[in-house]
Amino acid sequence: MVALSTVEVRIERGRLTLSGLVFGAAAILLNPIDATVVGLALGLAMRGRGPWPLVANAILIAASTAIAATTATELRVGGELSLGARIFVLVASSAASWTLVAGFMSLRTGESIRSIVKHNFTPSFYLAYGYFALGALLISYVLDGSPLGYLLATIVCVLALALTDTIAGRRVRRVLESELSDADRHLFHSRAVEGVVHNLRNHIANAVGYLKEVDPRRLDPVDRASIETATAAATDAVTVLKSLSQGATPRVTYASEPVDLNELITRALGMARPRARSKEVQLALRESPDPVNVRADPLLMREVITNLVNNAIDAVPVHGHVELRAGRRGNGWPYFSVVDDGPGVSDDNRHHLFEPHFTTKEGGTGLGLFMSYGIVREHQGQLIYEGNRRGAVFTVVLPPFAG
Repeated sequence: MVALSTVEVRIERGRLTLSGLVFGAAAILLNPIDATVVGLALGLAMRGRGPWPLVANAILIAASTAIAATTATELRVGGELSLGARIFVLVASSAASWTLVAGFMSLRTGESIRSIVKHNFTPSFYLAYGYFALGALLISYVLDGSPLGYLLATIVCVLALALTDTIAGRRVRRVLESELSDADRHLFHSRAVEGVVHNLRNHIANAVGYLKEVDPRRLDPVDRASIETATAAATDAVTVLKSLSQGATPRVTYASEPVDLNELITRALGMARPRARSKEVQLALRESPDPVNVRADPLLMREVITNLVNNAIDAVPVHGHVELRAGRRGNGWPYFSVVDDGPGVSDDNRHHLFEPHFTTKEGGTGLGLFMSYGIVREHQGQLIYEGNRRGAVFTVVLPPFAG
């Protein structure tokens, strides 16, 4: 069971482990008490979770297994289950699991069950459960208590582990290729912007120098006003170009103390409320129960969060939903995500997300995501788009504070 918990099937907003193979087989083969014990052990064997999520997950799995095993007991005729009855038990176990998980998530986060179903019960979610059900059905037939049965069940589990690991590896490669492509495009545009800005600053600085050499006292009032106006405009242009140059490759000033992502997203949520109220958008917050301290420039990171939240509010329809959440990835790095239930980003537009001046918003500048991507990269972190057509999910992963 521990081995089956180490390999995961990633879905849009979570992960499912191969322990589902044992979960379904136990419901078919065992009595309700034994099945409940197996479900409890499956939940406690899952790694990479805090103590309370681990306990809650174990209780949910045990309850789902008990419901499914009770259903199997009622359908068993002469000590055996027909193929149709086994399939019905697997469907019942899945339905019980979905219902309990959705209810628990709604109580924990305050998110409506409708929203949870919309964001989590995706095609890949159903495909993963179908994958588990098929494996569990096969195990329920080969696991007959004989040595050969245990051998065949072990082979089924090993093949499932190998197949899932291959699928997970392909997904990781796709994600890495996408991130590398984003980084290359951002670097190209940043270097192009810096080169243009550098040349313009030099030329305008020369013009400002010559304008300042003109003695306004020797000019008539009209020419004097023109020179002063031209000098002020050129000086402003130099300032703007300097700011733009720093924006293309932001200069990060790290705080000496750890920066708490929970505090950052809470503050960002409060600042976004007036904008959300004007559109009647519902805002939600899911803080991490564990410390999520990072090494960061708090001013620049607040700018990133503000850009992402504003984009999310603009993207959702009236009465839409935007959620900010913080936590830790599987590698221990802290992250925060901005999740919305808008239209998401099409596949055609996905590859242009972090390019300057690319926008799908009417009146948008297309610089928010570009600047945010640069800021996160300067922090040695990642800004990742993880959404689909059911909504957008932008996630920022940052190095943990090592102090």
